[in-house]
Amino acid sequence: MADPVERAREHRAWYFYDWANSAFVTTTATVLFGPYLTAVAETAACGEAGTTGDPCRGDLSVLGIPIAAGSVAAYTVTFATILSAILLPIVGAIADRTSKKRHLMAGFAWTGSAAAAAMFFVVGANWQLGAGLLVVAAICLGSSMVVYDAILVQIAHEDDRDRVSSRGWAFGYLGGGLLLALNLALVTLEPFGLSRSDTVRISLLSAGLWWAAWTIIPYRGIRDRPATGVERVGGGAGRQAFGQLRETLRHARGYPQTLLFLIAYMLYNDGVQTVISASSIYGNRELGLGEDVLIIAILIVQFVAFGGALALGRLANRYGAKNVVMTSLGLWTVVVASAFFLPVEQVVPFLVLAVAIGFVLGGSQALSRSLFSLLVPKGKEAEYFSLYQAAERGTSWFGTLAFGLAFQLTGSYRWSVLVLVTFFIAGMILLSRVDLRAGILAAGNQVPRSVDRYR
Repeated sequence: MADPVERAREHRAWYFYDWANSAFVTTTATVLFGPYLTAVAETAACGEAGTTGDPCRGDLSVLGIPIAAGSVAAYTVTFATILSAILLPIVGAIADRTSKKRHLMAGFAWTGSAAAAAMFFVVGANWQLGAGLLVVAAICLGSSMVVYDAILVQIAHEDDRDRVSSRGWAFGYLGGGLLLALNLALVTLEPFGLSRSDTVRISLLSAGLWWAAWTIIPYRGIRDRPATGVERVGGGAGRQAFGQLRETLRHARGYPQTLLFLIAYMLYNDGVQTVISASSIYGNRELGLGEDVLIIAILIVQFVAFGGALALGRLANRYGAKNVVMTSLGLWTVVVASAFFLPVEQVVPFLVLAVAIGFVLGGSQALSRSLFSLLVPKGKEAEYFSLYQAAERGTSWFGTLAFGLAFQLTGSYRWSVLVLVTFFIAGMILLSRVDLRAGILAAGNQVPRSVDRYR
C-alpha cells in the first residue's frame, strides 16, 4: 500500500472509472437503446406500422428462427451475456498475469466506448448493426470491470473496502445522472429542428464519448503493481491464460463459501441486471410512457442511488455488509412485485417506484462487490472477479431470457416483470447460508471488524 495521501489520491482516480462507464450504462443500456432498438426492429418487421408506438406483433428471422420484434433487445442482451460468460474468465486470467492492469482496463474501455459512440449510425430498419454494437460494448464493459474490480483489492485494505466500493458506485451514479440530465433536455426539447430519433442518436453518441474521455483519469492516476501469487504455467500468453483458468476452476472447489456467495449473487443479480436493462422497455411498451418520462425516472434512480449507496455503506460498517445486503434483497422483492400492478400512462406511481429502486440499487451492488473481495484468494483477484463479472453480466442471461420468453408466451411485459421476483428470493435464501467469516479466513484475508461485530 502507498502512504495515506497517495492512497487517497489513487482512490479518487479509481472512482472516476465508475463515473466514466456509468454514462453508457444509464443513457444507453438502461434508458434509450432498448426502446430505440425495439423500434428499429419493429420497423424492420412491420414497416411504418412499427413506428406508431403500439407493440408490433411481426416476427424477424435469425438463422431461420422466428424472433418477435419486441424481444430483440432482450435476446441481444442474452446473447452478449452468454458470450461474456465464456470470455470474461479468460480476461481475468490474463489480467492477473500482468503488472499493467490499468492499461488493460483502459484498452477495453476505449474499445467499448467506440462501439457505444457508433450507435449513432443505427437508423431505419438496421437492427442488426445496433444488436452487434451492443454486444461489443457490453463485452468490453464487462472485461474492463473485471480489471477495475481487481484493482480495488490492490488499493484498499479489508476494513476500507465497503467505504471505497460504495463511494465508487455513488460517484458513478452522479456521473451517469449528470449526462442523463443533459440528454433529458435534448430529447425533451428537440432543439434546432431535430427529430426524436436524431436526439436519441446524439445522446447515444455522447455516452460513448463520455466513457472514453473520463477513462483517462483512472488510466493516469492508478499505479501499476507487479502480479503476485500467480502460479506459472508454461507456453505462450494464450496457453498460460487458459492453463491458469483451469487451475483457478480446479482450486475454487476449495473455497465453498466463495462459490456459495457467487451462486447467490448470480441469482439475485440476474434480477437486478434485468430490471436495469428492461425497465425502459416496460415503461415504454407496457405502460405507454415516453422517453422523457423514462429519463426522468432513471435520473431519480441515479441521484437517489447516490445517497442510497453512501447510506447503506455506513449501515454496513455498523451492522455488517451481509445483513444490509439481505435487507436490500427483501426490499427488491417488494419493489419488483409492485411493478406488476402499475397503471397504464400514470407517471407518478412509476416515479415513486423509481425512488424505491434507487435507494436499494447502489448499496446492494457496492456492498456485494466489497463482500466478494473479502472472499477472493490473494493473487487471484482478477480471475475471481472475472467469475464475479460473469455472474454480474456474463450469466445474467437467465433473467433477460426469462423476461423475453415471458413476453413471447404472454404478449405482456407485466408477467415478464413478475417472473423476476423468483431471482431475488432464491438469491436471498442462498446468501443467508454463506458463512462469511469462514470464507474470509479460508481465502487468507483479514476479517473486517464489522464482520466479527455482527456475525
